[in-house]
Amino acid sequence: MSPSKLDSTDSFGHEEASVSCSKPENGCVDSLSIFHSEKAVEELLQQTPVAGMDEHLIEFSEALRTVAKALRRAAEGKASAQAEAAEWKRRYELERTRNIQMERKVSGNNNCEMLQHWWIRSSLDNAMDMLRIMLPCLLFWEVGKEQNKRIAEARMAEQFSAEKNGDIDCERVKNSDNQSMLQNESNEYSETGCMKHGIWSHEVLRDRESDSNSNADRNKIMRKASFKLSWWCNGENGDQHKHDIVSFERGNITTAERSSKQISLKWESDPQTVLILTKPNSVSVRILCVQMVRWLRERKKLNVYVEPRVKVELVAESSNFSYVQTWKDDSEISHLHMKVDLVITLGGDGTVLWAASMFKGPVPPIVPFSLGSLGFMTPFHSEHFKDCLDSVLRGPISITLRHRLLCRVVRDAAKNEYETEEPFLVLNEVTIDRGISSYLTNLECYCDNSFVTCVQGDGLILSTTSGSTAYSLAAGGSMVHPQVPGILFTPICPHSLSFRPLILPEHVTVRIMVPFNSRSPAWASFDGKDRKLLAAGDALLCSMAPWPVPTACQVDSTNDFLRSIHDGLHWNLRKTQSFDGPRDRDL
Repeated sequence: MSPSKLDSTDSFGHEEASVSCSKPENGCVDSLSIFHSEKAVEELLQQTPVAGMDEHLIEFSEALRTVAKALRRAAEGKASAQAEAAEWKRRYELERTRNIQMERKVSGNNNCEMLQHWWIRSSLDNAMDMLRIMLPCLLFWEVGKEQNKRIAEARMAEQFSAEKNGDIDCERVKNSDNQSMLQNESNEYSETGCMKHGIWSHEVLRDRESDSNSNADRNKIMRKASFKLSWWCNGENGDQHKHDIVSFERGNITTAERSSKQISLKWESDPQTVLILTKPNSVSVRILCVQMVRWLRERKKLNVYVEPRVKVELVAESSNFSYVQTWKDDSEISHLHMKVDLVITLGGDGTVLWAASMFKGPVPPIVPFSLGSLGFMTPFHSEHFKDCLDSVLRGPISITLRHRLLCRVVRDAAKNEYETEEPFLVLNEVTIDRGISSYLTNLECYCDNSFVTCVQGDGLILSTTSGSTAYSLAAGGSMVHPQVPGILFTPICPHSLSFRPLILPEHVTVRIMVPFNSRSPAWASFDGKDRKLLAAGDALLCSMAPWPVPTACQVDSTNDFLRSIHDGLHWNLRKTQSFDGPRDRDL
């Protein structure tokens, strides 16, 4: 290499270094300058050295390498600063929202204090004037009360004498009947649940009259069956029998108070309408559905609802199934809980998940028949469906309240955490993974306002206790009784030896956020479907939903759970140790 070339290379390196370092912006270096400077360093280092190269050129190349590392650190610092600024912005918006709410509360309290001061400042003369006005009114009221008492006593005496002579006071009977009718009408007022994004958010939903747009052949009012739930231990006659939790009017269940004890359902009125959901593309399920629909209609005189697909199959089988009812669009599905008293599923756990996803609010009791593979949530066998449905319709039966998660996606552009997309209700789990990206997923996790950890791995699973035997189990999570209220926090292949799964209480809100320095976005799936992209700055909020999924038990929730892990997973199945062999000597 000639000296001229070395000089040109030397000047080129100094020029690039001066360009990259001459224009800093707010303490950070431009990314284009970093790219050119690193490229110049790589070209210089790849050149073949000559035999008589001076030592100062070697030192110069080392200096350029140091400068390139410093520029790379500056770029990483810039990205970190941007992420921190975004986090402080989010905290500022939350604090601002809280301050506005506090100001509204304080303004309301100030009005109350002003009224109190005004009352204290009022003079004694004004109080005496008020007493002068009120005393005559009280006097007249006492006099009128005494006169009404005397008139009532006189009427009672007349009625007593009339009844003694054999005459019946028909007018009194009519008045009492009219009063009872008015009271019943006032008690049966309709409370419309506020549906936001298709999720019912009211605490109690009552039955409503059919819409004016309904078909003429369905004008008959169908009343939902009401029932009571109670919790108990050691049987119905045990010493620990508890009082009724609440009478669930019109057959709607809400978790006003959760309990890990056994829960029993007792019908207060006979069920009238049944919804049957089936697994598609199964010949055995189709045959069983035909038998069950015919038996429920002919023997039990029940109204039967099925999916539109199933009704087409039934009508093609025989024209006698014209009495089977169905729905036309999704708007009718959102009001199914007002018509259906009982849901019957013919399939596996996936059919139960599909049945739960149809109800965005209260879910009717579900009777799941096992026609799938494992069946952790399907304890009933199809061979004895008549006996099973007889006992369920007669009652009382044990049920398991399977809690669901309410999941909301908050985008980075949202002003606060209340500006969310359409929420999702999941019965098993919500999964946040890296999708098709080859990089590790990077997730920041918060529990309420407390930082939990930063997940670096394939992803994270937030599961219900009912989903503890699903994906969470495959990722190393614990198996939890479905009646235990809680949220399972299970990592997927974490790049850490000390990252163990957690079980969080039911009352917390878990927030999963994709940081700004993440190399790739994340993907969220809800019960294995409805995948959503989570870009940098987006967050996923998960909390316990107020509407559980009640599933009927063959024996009770504990017996069904233990039998499912024994039969489905062969839990702790091992050969018994041989009786023959060496033993410990008697001490």
